[in-house]
Amino acid sequence: MEQRRADNIAEALEEHIFSGIFQNGDRLDEVRLAEQFGVSRTPLREALQRLALSGLVELVPRRGAFVRQPGPIELMEMFEVMAELEAVCGRLAALRISDEAIEELRDANARCQMAVEARDTDGYYAENERFHKTIYRQSGNGFLEQEATKLHKRLKPFRRQQLKFRGRMAQSMAEHEAIVEALARGNPDEAAGALRNHVAVQGEKFHNLMSSLKQKAG
Repeated sequence: MEQRRADNIAEALEEHIFSGIFQNGDRLDEVRLAEQFGVSRTPLREALQRLALSGLVELVPRRGAFVRQPGPIELMEMFEVMAELEAVCGRLAALRISDEAIEELRDANARCQMAVEARDTDGYYAENERFHKTIYRQSGNGFLEQEATKLHKRLKPFRRQQLKFRGRMAQSMAEHEAIVEALARGNPDEAAGALRNHVAVQGEKFHNLMSSLKQKAG
């Protein structure tokens, strides 16, 4: 219950940062935010720790928490590494994935499709997370799974934000289906390429993401 509360607060604070309510350099007042969310400072601090892992908040000893929005180069570099990690996961998973895991991916996709039809970005992201973590696990490489999961967690706010762009959920859904088919056929190159292209932030997609970070700023 406490963990879910911290998740909800973290997501609400992400929205405030992306929408420009909280801007780069703003100090986040723990007392005021705890009152606003109607919680003790424990789940609030857990939420701030999660945002710090994503790089959206900087925790400064004896000074508090401050909004920190990554610059375009830093963000592009993180997505570039994430795309390559996922490609390696896909390449290995194509050789090692179980029939049960293929069915799990198809089930996650079916639920993603329901979320697309309901225009439910949060519901989509929850199943999207299950989809990607299944592939990490099926790579059969524990260290790779750990590193991919770590960076996935750091990029979570930005990956969630992308889903709100017009048409992105439907596009992501089509990409998911191509990934599953490549894995089901046991084609390492195809699976790696499909995952790399799915995660890479390029062109208009990246421009939209950076614009959302700057929205209402200044």
